[in-house]
Amino acid sequence: MNKVVASAAEAVADIRDGASVAVGGFGLNGIPEHLIEALLDQGAKNLVTVSNNCGVDGLGLGRLLDNRRLRRTTGSYVGENKEFERQYLSGDLEVELVPQGTLAERMRAGGSGIPAFFTPAGVGTQIADGGLAWRYAKDGSVAVASPKKEVRIFNGREYVLEEGITCDFALVRATIGDTQGNLYYNKATQNFNPLCAMAGRITIAEIERLVEPGELQPEHVHTPGVFVQRVVVVGADGKRIERTTTRKRGA
Repeated sequence: MNKVVASAAEAVADIRDGASVAVGGFGLNGIPEHLIEALLDQGAKNLVTVSNNCGVDGLGLGRLLDNRRLRRTTGSYVGENKEFERQYLSGDLEVELVPQGTLAERMRAGGSGIPAFFTPAGVGTQIADGGLAWRYAKDGSVAVASPKKEVRIFNGREYVLEEGITCDFALVRATIGDTQGNLYYNKATQNFNPLCAMAGRITIAEIERLVEPGELQPEHVHTPGVFVQRVVVVGADGKRIERTTTRKRGA
C-alpha cells in the first residue's frame, strides 16, 4: 500500500478541534516542524498534545502555543518556553508533568495495547500522591489537581500504577521512509519519534528522503510501516539548536 500523500497540508487536513496528538522530537531535535506548521495553517484548536517538551518560543509546538491552539499538554520538560510558562500560570493551559522515562513507557505501552503498568518512578512524590497543579484558576488557586494513583508493593518495593497513552494522531519526523511507511531515524532523532509513532491511531510521518520497499534493510527499520498511515516528503533542512553554549572561534 502506497502511503505517500502530496503535502503536509493534505496529511493533517482531518485533524479536528480537540484532537489528541502525540508529537515526536526532543527539544528541537527531530521535531516534525513541517507538519506542525501545516497544522497551524489548518486551524484546528483546543488540541491536546503529548510530547517530551512543548518546543521553544516561536519554534516547534511553541508555534501552536503562540497562537493559542493548545488546551492541554502532557510532557516532561517545559523550561525553554516563556509563553508556555505564562499560559500555564495564568490558567490558559492545562499541563500534566510526567517523569521522562515514564512518559516514554506510557506511549510504548499504549502503542503495544497495554493499558497500564507499575513503575517505581514517582513513588513518594506528588506524581503518585496527587496534588500537582494541572490547571490554575485566574486568581492563582489550583483549579485542577492531579489525582492520587494506586501504589502496590512487589518484592518489598513500592510501585505506582501508570496508564498507557494513545492519541488520535501522531506527528513524527524520520530521515528515511519508504512508500509503505517503514521509517529510519538518524542518530538522536530516534528520541521520542518511534514511541509517538506507536501511540497514534493515525500516524503521520514527515521524511527527508523517500525510498522504495526493500531499500531499507530490516535492521534499519526503527518504526515498522504497520504503525504509519501517512508519509509526506519534506526534504532535508537545517537543524536548529535551542541554545548555543560553545565559545566563538578565534580570528
